[in-house]
Amino acid sequence: MKLGSRITSRITSWIVRRQMARTGQDGFDLSRIPFIPDSALMPLEREGVHPVDDMRRQRESEPVTRLKLPLGFRAWLVTGYEESRAVLGSADNFSNDFANLTGSFGITAEQNPGGLGFSDPPLHTKLRKVLTPEFTIRRLSRLTPRIERIVADTLDTIEREAEDGPVDLMQAFALPIPCLTICELLGVDYEDRDDFQRLGAARFDLFGGASASLGAISESLVYLRGVVAKQRKNPGDDLLGQIIKEHGDTIDDDELASIADGLLTGGFETTTSMLALGTIVLLQDPAAFERLRTDDESINAFVEELLRLLTVVQVAFPRFARKDMVLGGQEIKAGDVVICSLSGANRDAVLGPNMEDFDPDRPTSSSHLAFGHGIHRCIGAELAKMELRIAYPALVRRFPRLRLAVSPEELAYRQVSIVYGVDELPVLVD
Repeated sequence: MKLGSRITSRITSWIVRRQMARTGQDGFDLSRIPFIPDSALMPLEREGVHPVDDMRRQRESEPVTRLKLPLGFRAWLVTGYEESRAVLGSADNFSNDFANLTGSFGITAEQNPGGLGFSDPPLHTKLRKVLTPEFTIRRLSRLTPRIERIVADTLDTIEREAEDGPVDLMQAFALPIPCLTICELLGVDYEDRDDFQRLGAARFDLFGGASASLGAISESLVYLRGVVAKQRKNPGDDLLGQIIKEHGDTIDDDELASIADGLLTGGFETTTSMLALGTIVLLQDPAAFERLRTDDESINAFVEELLRLLTVVQVAFPRFARKDMVLGGQEIKAGDVVICSLSGANRDAVLGPNMEDFDPDRPTSSSHLAFGHGIHRCIGAELAKMELRIAYPALVRRFPRLRLAVSPEELAYRQVSIVYGVDELPVLVD
């Protein structure tokens, strides 16, 4: 990044943090109010790659449970698979609109990040209609050669770095592949990857509270509005350019920036975590490692089962009940917050036996909720799968003796984050 651009970014960051840290209209200091209090953090806690045992016990005893949230919110945690599908699949009964959050936790309407995740029809329908053609398997296939090149170049770098000792696969493998891919898709300068890595992690890290998360979103939107402005003047062949060419008269710059922000962070941070955590699973399962290395037919099922097992996006966007109803035997009232634990639902026994285990031959793996369900199912799911199907086999085939450089217990996993991950992944590749 040029010096002037980096200084501008830092000044913007400072302004955003100052703005977001101010006292909200209800008199609460945003920097001191967590989005989810300690008493409700169990869905975000894990032991290694696995949800804590409390998740399983709660799902088995009461798949819909009342949570305690501040400011008088009535909230429910859903851990059952069928119950989660019912919530995620019903836009008629549940709303995603950001307006449901305003006035609580010091959040204001001006902080709305926009995009698909925090919108309801008809706006959601409009945005989804614009994006869907760009994410069909046929349209995405044009990226396959580029992703293969990105992966090959990344592995070349790992091989060179390995001459000096252990390599951190987070920095050398898990981060650059999705970052380069999504930048290629959006037409974003790769030189800005460090800033977007930081912003992507910050929005999902709940230690900083609501203000830090929304501040990270606001900062990335400032940058992306600049990207959109450039594309308006000279649309390229990337996703933003294509949307402007085909829908430029019906979609404004804020909507385009929100779309780009959702794709950048949703397609970057989540795939990064999947690449790292999936590699950890592989390195502790020699049979799966060898099978993936030698059997092309196993790749699709392997990826689907890893997505189910790891479910790196631990909880879905909050839903708000539109009316009184009964869910899982509980009386939900209009306006109640409903939070679906995707990691809990994906290990529900209704999906089959031994759901706590990794089984790439599991016939029901593709039924998982790792990408959500219903109209808000992740639109970039096929792109993520494409990256994983290319990257995992390439890694184990290039480095058949790949192994952890530390004991599994020494790995530092991310704490209290909606998107679960690991901070470092030191390996030996000789």
